[in-house]
Amino acid sequence: MDQKIHSVPQGSVPRFVGFLLLEDFTLISLASAVEPLRMANQLSGRELYRWLTLSKGGNPVSASAGLKITPDAKMEEAFDFHTVIVCGGVDIQNRICHEHVRWLQRQAHLNRQLGAVCTGSWALGKAGLLDGHRCSAHWECLAGMREAFPKTEVTTRLFSIDRNHLSSSGGTAPMDMMLHLIRCEHGRDLAVAISDMLMHESMRSGQDHQRLPLRHTLGANQPKLQAAILLMEANLDEPLELTELAFQTGVSRRQLERLFHRYLDCSPLRYYLKLRLIRARQLLKQTSLPILEIGVLCGFVSTLHFARSYRGHFGVTPRDERASSNADVVAPMPARDSLVNSARSVAGLALSRAQSEVTFASVKI
Repeated sequence: MDQKIHSVPQGSVPRFVGFLLLEDFTLISLASAVEPLRMANQLSGRELYRWLTLSKGGNPVSASAGLKITPDAKMEEAFDFHTVIVCGGVDIQNRICHEHVRWLQRQAHLNRQLGAVCTGSWALGKAGLLDGHRCSAHWECLAGMREAFPKTEVTTRLFSIDRNHLSSSGGTAPMDMMLHLIRCEHGRDLAVAISDMLMHESMRSGQDHQRLPLRHTLGANQPKLQAAILLMEANLDEPLELTELAFQTGVSRRQLERLFHRYLDCSPLRYYLKLRLIRARQLLKQTSLPILEIGVLCGFVSTLHFARSYRGHFGVTPRDERASSNADVVAPMPARDSLVNSARSVAGLALSRAQSEVTFASVKI
């Protein structure tokens, strides 16, 4: 992985980061990205980083938790950002408008470093800015992204840094990405001190992968079962026979069946079918691919077989699922314009307040 950071020269102005908030963004991802910057300033006693939150028109934006956030500025206003990070969340495909796309393309033209957290990579992909790049995104939208942006290498890594692009998955993964950025620019000691202050037990690297729900549940105690599931996930379009799955896993067919029944309370074939149907549901909700094509991509030999299996698992047909998904799209709530005083540094105010903290300027860089 290309870990080269698009750096601000040492001793120059602070790195200026703009966080573009999309409707239904996740608060935890935004906080995980901003707090390491604030703590870098506090522990160094210097304004190493500066940041603003942005939205289209400067309008308030609702987070996925329902809290409404008033950004610091309109995205349309001119700022000399070094880095622009898109904050995504729920229903990302329907939260990106033409104005977002054009603005991001303009930032790329201005040679800004472009980033994304949670599902924000979808916006960069829609703007055509991820072609030929590696990116990370929340595991929930990986299948849809791979279909929507075939020229992009969509990975399961916690975060990815590829040339002038950086992207992370959701939750606390943005914290690891920003700690990596800080470490590259200002040294390991500062990054470790920030990690300690934020009660972040260990800094994960870009080589670490997202822990998908099942593997997180199983932990490291069932490597054969995990290996079988990995093979299933890698072969959804052309499902492996159970005998071949057992052979590649290194166990007998009967042993594999016992493992699935004991730990997952179902047969291997039933679990395999569930994985294929879950992926089909993601593609139905996240893409405009024809239903027939989705069935083929998920290993179903006929539309009838696909429809029957889907209805048996989810209680609705693929066609009804697609229709309900389109009907459930909710337009962003209109919000009043807000006047923004961008002259006052948000980071400077936070740094001023931190001067009374015992950790202020405690790390020399």
